[in-house]
Amino acid sequence: MGCLVCASLEQAYLARLSEYIEARSSVCYRVSTRLAAQLNVEMERARYELEEHQSGCVSIVRMPVLLPQREAPATLRTLAA
Repeated sequence: MGCLVCASLEQAYLARLSEYIEARSSVCYRVSTRLAAQLNVEMERARYELEEHQSGCVSIVRMPVLLPQREAPATLRTLAA
């Protein structure tokens, strides 16, 4: 079961992260770090929104994993019968 809001927020975060990485690797970064700093703030906001949503999202909550059922020992099977 997937949450559309989670998917949308994750996509926004990845887009902002990509823009930030591109700005950091740009030649212009050496001249002015202002653009990269602004993109960093936007990326962190997107990450925070994603984490905030995931903390209360029902689709993120996992059901406990049940152990596989084991075969009962032969002595218990004969007693139960």
